[in-house]
Order: sequence, then C-alpha cells, then structure tokens
Amino acid sequence: MKRLDSIPVNKIDRVSKLVTTGVKVGGNYLKYYGKKIVNPELTKEGLHEDNAADIYDGLKELKGSALKVAQMLSMEKNLLPESYVEKFSLSQFSVPPLSSPLVMKTFKKYFGVEPHVLFDEFNAESINAASIGQVHKAKKGGKDLAVKIQYPGIRESIGTDIAMVKPIAVRMFNLQGTSDEYFQEIEGKLIEETDYTLELQQSEAVRKACSILTELKFPAYYPELSCEKIITMDWMEGKHLSEWCNEEHLQEERDKVGQVLYDFYMYQIHGLKKFHADPHPGNFLIDEDANLVAIDFGCMKALPDDFSEPYFKLITPATVANDDLFREKLYELSVLREDDSPEDEAYFFNLFKELLTVFVEPYNHDVFDFGRPEFSETIAKLSEQFANDKTLRKMNGNRGSKHFIYVNRTFFGLYSLLFDLKSRIDIYGYKKYLQ
Repeated sequence: MKRLDSIPVNKIDRVSKLVTTGVKVGGNYLKYYGKKIVNPELTKEGLHEDNAADIYDGLKELKGSALKVAQMLSMEKNLLPESYVEKFSLSQFSVPPLSSPLVMKTFKKYFGVEPHVLFDEFNAESINAASIGQVHKAKKGGKDLAVKIQYPGIRESIGTDIAMVKPIAVRMFNLQGTSDEYFQEIEGKLIEETDYTLELQQSEAVRKACSILTELKFPAYYPELSCEKIITMDWMEGKHLSEWCNEEHLQEERDKVGQVLYDFYMYQIHGLKKFHADPHPGNFLIDEDANLVAIDFGCMKALPDDFSEPYFKLITPATVANDDLFREKLYELSVLREDDSPEDEAYFFNLFKELLTVFVEPYNHDVFDFGRPEFSETIAKLSEQFANDKTLRKMNGNRGSKHFIYVNRTFFGLYSLLFDLKSRIDIYGYKKYLQ
C-alpha cells in the first residue's frame, strides 16, 4: 500500500480532489451507457463497483471528516449497493498510511524528539490506518504499546469539509429553514475527535465507569506518552469485530460477545447518560477467549434530560402502540411541529410509526435473536421504501432535535453489529448493572 507524504488541507486542494473524483464518476456513467447501447441486459453492478472505487480512492487521500463520511456510510448496509459497502468498509481500519518521515516529523513537533527516544522500540510502519489517525506498535518497559498518531491538518480541514457537504445535504434532505444546529453538532463532534487529550480523558472515564461489566476489556492509557495529536495505550490482542464475525464460531460465543456489546451500550446510555457514539467494527476487538475489547473513545455523546426522557419514552412498545402518547412525544422531540399542516403531521406521524414499530421489535421480547433474517430483511425493505418515496423527498427534512443525529447513529450502528454477530440477546439483562 502506498504511503502518503502529505494530505490536502486547504479548501482549494480539497475541492479540487473532489472535482477530480466527480469527473471520474461522470466518465464511468458515460462508459456504462455506451456499453448499455450494445448490451441492453447490462446491469449497474459494474458501474457501482467503478464508482465506489473512484469515490473511495478520492476520500482516502483526503482523510479526516471526508473519509469519516465513508466510514459512517459503510455501516448503512441497507442504503447502499453492496459494492459501496464493501469498499467504504475499508475506511474503518485500512487506508493508506502516512510515510515514515511524516510520522517522525509529527513526533518531533509535539515531543521534541523522535519516537525511538521515547520508546524502547517503535515500528515506523503503521499497523492500522483509518480516517483520523493511524496506529503504530511500540514497546517500553517490557510492555507492548499502541501509539495512535493523528494525521496533520485534519482539525483545520473540518470546517472546509462541512462547508462542502452542507449545500449537498440541504438539497438531498430538503432542509428548509435554519438547519445550522445539525451541522454545528456534527462539526463539534468531529473537532472533539481530533483532540487526543480529550479522548484520553474520556477513555479513562469510560474504562473506570464500566469496570463492573464482565468480559469487557479496555487498554490502559499513558498520559506521559500522549498529547493532543498522539495517544499511547496498551497494545490489545484480538481480531477486529468484522473479521471475527466472518469466521466460524459457536453460537454461544456469538451470544456472549453480542451480550457484552449490548450491555456496554445500554449501561452507558441509561446509567452514565453519556456513551460511545461511534459503533463501527474498527473500534472493537475480540480476543481468543471471546472477550470484547473496546479501543477508541474519541466520539462521546452526552444526553440532556430534556431529550433523553421523551426519546426513551418514545421508543418503548407501549408508547408506539398508543397513538396519543406517541404523537405527544413526537412534538416534544420536534419531529412534529406546531406549524405543520394537517397533511404534514399525518405523513410524518405515519412514517415514524412505521419505522419505530420495526425498531422497537426487540423490546417486545425478553430474548431477541438478531440473527433472524426476517428482522434484517424488514429493515432493508423499509430503507428501500423510504429511499424511493418521492413524497418524502419533497417534505421539509428540517425537523427533530439535533441529538437524534448521534443517538440514532449509535442505535442503528449497534443493531448492525448485532446483525453481523448473529447474537441472541437478553434484552433487559443490562438492568442488573444499573442497581
């Protein structure tokens, strides 16, 4: 894999890279329609593969929030063609790393010395590289360590990337009126993810708070070997969750891993009121004893009471079954608004009723099997239905609390991981940790 000596940071360079990518995608369409004339039976599978490869190639060189979008989209298995999901999933832990000279330059800038002075051993070749940083293996005092180094210029490019994405998102989701709070929420979280001093503090806080959860492991962190752009932690052995899922494992092991993962999130959400809001496979390892290892806490989301109370009341089977209470909670969460026409209110009421009826299905059971194909198929059909709903495209998408963004991302990401694990989950078992 080629090494990167620099990353486009300023607006002109980043826009130019996206324009170049757009030209390649346009060329793919021209080639496709040219072939289609000769072969009317030609499907779009090849087109999707070419487009996914070109888009990913462009984003992986931009890194940062641009690549973070691909990482998030790779979790949306029901919204994208399979070729996009496969290609974008590489952004979770496998992208072109920085060159060794650039790694050395980063260490000298923040510590005044090269890594070989700080550590007994330091591997200049990265082990994993993702959207915001890459990981190197090191050794000090007989301990194996993981050293995460942030790509230079990532924080400075966030504002530019948000400015580029905003007009596209406004048109795509028909965000009429003021939608700044949504983009400020995303920009704020991305900026937090580039502050490794904050990540170290959050990681230690979660590790201590979740120590009561069994069969869940965390690395220890080393402040003296960390700074705002470099973070050092224990090296944790294990396979990435997605890799482990694709192997043969006993159902008992899948249930064990899934239960720990589910309890981890429910304990954070309901007990701590602050949770890890980036549930993708690259943030979890599974060791040889089928223990879950959580290794990244750059993205944390706190829940204010005025959102969490109506939200968790909304997503209960009893509320979904009660039209009056369901409508009341939708208003409290600004999904329905006082200025909605009767037609708009009815449309969004029915849309959310249909969506949440599926979403809360696991909560109708004491034990729920996320490996059931009919459940994931129902969600896939619902996603396809909404994607093809012409009426929805015309409706004002500027509704709902800004807190929905990361809360919904977390729940759907968790469901996606449990689908992959094919786990049977004790839905209410996490409550024993809240007592």
